[in-house]
Amino acid sequence: MIPLLSIIALGFFLGMRHATDPDHVIAVTTIVSRQRSIRHAALIGILWGLGHTITIFVVGSAIILFGLVIPPRVGLTMELSVGLMLILLGLLNLSGIMHWITDTFTPPASGHSHPHEHGGYIHSHPHTHAPEKHGHADDATPVGWLDRTFGRLGFYQIIRPLAVGIVHGLAGSAAVALLVLTTIRVPSWAILYLLVFGLGTVAGMMLITAAIALPFKFSQVRFTRLNSSLGLASGLASLAFGLFIVYKMGFIGGLFTSHPSWTPR
Repeated sequence: MIPLLSIIALGFFLGMRHATDPDHVIAVTTIVSRQRSIRHAALIGILWGLGHTITIFVVGSAIILFGLVIPPRVGLTMELSVGLMLILLGLLNLSGIMHWITDTFTPPASGHSHPHEHGGYIHSHPHTHAPEKHGHADDATPVGWLDRTFGRLGFYQIIRPLAVGIVHGLAGSAAVALLVLTTIRVPSWAILYLLVFGLGTVAGMMLITAAIALPFKFSQVRFTRLNSSLGLASGLASLAFGLFIVYKMGFIGGLFTSHPSWTPR
């Protein structure tokens, strides 16, 4: 029992530390730089962590259970995808397209209608949740909670961090699985470690995105120029780091040559 508890604790805290990797932090910074809500920023971190956990678990389990071997060119390509994604996020942020997309696809806080079901009856009502218009308390049903949490965030804002997390998970899944194989010989325990590692990553990224959103939120109200500078800095950092990863994987790692060399990290 003690070794199992140790594995769980180690996996969780290593997952939290994994969330602080520079490419992870830079990617989510470009996403939350346009957020006006600390709660929504934390939710973006959770969604990123879930996407990351999905690929870590799927690819890692395949390596653990079936002895899957990732060829160097495939491994370099997975890491290159992170660089390309950072370049795209940086360009979208710098060009203002990300700001336009966020404002366009994020629903307003009130004044729109949406259907949902209560007791087998589907109906629509304005998203004000006023008792006289709604007929029941705002949080009386799970649907009410979903309305408040996800409805105001927007479909695009939900899919984007999930997709970014999935790409990051692809780049790191092989290294995590191989580390587990060298320390944990029981396959079921190794897979449990992957799940706990994922939960730690979710928790770590939730805290990171909430902390990152603080200066953006408060500078937006009182220091508009500072807020714009922070957004510009996050876009430049994403673009620069993405170009560095592309160069490292493509030329130093040899992806663009006939002799690729890759070691999972």
